[in-house]
Amino acid sequence: MRNTTATIYLIALSLVTATAAAQVLTPIEQLGKDIFFDENLSINANQSCAACHMPEVGWTGPDPAINATGAVYQASIPGRFGNRKPPSSAYATFSPILHYVNEKNEALFIGGNFWNGRATGEKLGNPAADQAQGPFLNPLEQALSTPAGVVERVCGSSYADLFRQVWGWDICDPSKVDTAFDNIARSIAAFEASPESNAFTSKYDYYLKGEARLTKEEKKGLNLFKSKGKCANCHTLDPGPNGEPPLLTDFTYDNVGVPRNPVNPFYTQTDFNPLGDRWIDLGLGEFLASRVDYQDFAEANVGKQKVPTLRNVDKRPDEGFIKAYTHNGYFKSLKGIVHFYNTRDVKPICADPFTTEAEALAQNCWPAPEVPMNVNTHEMGNLHLTEDQEDAIVAFLKTLSDGYQP
Repeated sequence: MRNTTATIYLIALSLVTATAAAQVLTPIEQLGKDIFFDENLSINANQSCAACHMPEVGWTGPDPAINATGAVYQASIPGRFGNRKPPSSAYATFSPILHYVNEKNEALFIGGNFWNGRATGEKLGNPAADQAQGPFLNPLEQALSTPAGVVERVCGSSYADLFRQVWGWDICDPSKVDTAFDNIARSIAAFEASPESNAFTSKYDYYLKGEARLTKEEKKGLNLFKSKGKCANCHTLDPGPNGEPPLLTDFTYDNVGVPRNPVNPFYTQTDFNPLGDRWIDLGLGEFLASRVDYQDFAEANVGKQKVPTLRNVDKRPDEGFIKAYTHNGYFKSLKGIVHFYNTRDVKPICADPFTTEAEALAQNCWPAPEVPMNVNTHEMGNLHLTEDQEDAIVAFLKTLSDGYQP
């Protein structure tokens, strides 16, 4: 894996450099980029943020072999794995601070980052910045033990002078560790908010500007996306909060009834997961239960995961590259997940709850949801789409990848 990841890293870095040639990053954005791609910011100096968020695959997991199986990436410490697949870091900076609104006598949570919303944005005023601090100290990711360890490595890096230039020449003073650690995260968020990450250069973006035309199939898929497919109910096509092109997410949380991923490596992490394969990902509900102010809302949100942006959902270096979808990477194809949304409540339940996507399609069944509570049955599960209509939606989803040349 390491050799493969290193090769992909070099290719990705050259692609980013070429793409950025026409752009000039601000000092804080360049600093964030340097930090983002720095493998030394991990216990074994072998894992950067980019190890799980590579640009050529839409700022998510870059290894097709991993995506094809458990979809969870190995930590800096060999043999350690987390519990969820990497979400895209692109367009995440638009997510607001986690909050709720009352809708139809229900608290609807919006914003935050991570699949379960635990990077609320309350600490640094920005969920993307809150999120950036997590992997550094997570024993199942970059595994550094303290913020001081992260700061020490940044202050000893090749870009240390830029760090001081952006945040003050005394920022590496040992008495300022907490401030420095916060500013490292803010720098990463600045890069993630830059045009290099949030590019808005998909075919769909050019179509909205009148500079590209969708094919008949893509246009059909767009119309179905907005109507019979009900995709736009959560993956909204409205302009962003400041007039940006559509962000393809409403930043809410939902339980779409995803089955367990049978080969999630977290099931084997007995030191961190004593439940083994009996562990269940309770999502937002579990996080809310940890907060005194949100505990009353926990039960109604058990099993819900962040609604991801669909931007770059099909971005890949070649047609044969395998991507993984949903929070646990159960699905390996856009066709598979669209078919699941269409037929989840129509097909029989597979006898084995650990049936893979490929096996389920072959057996014409779907496994039971990992979390049976709070499953969304109003907007998916029995959409009455024909196979041709499913294919049209997939064709539209393929227009959402950045890097299109009109």
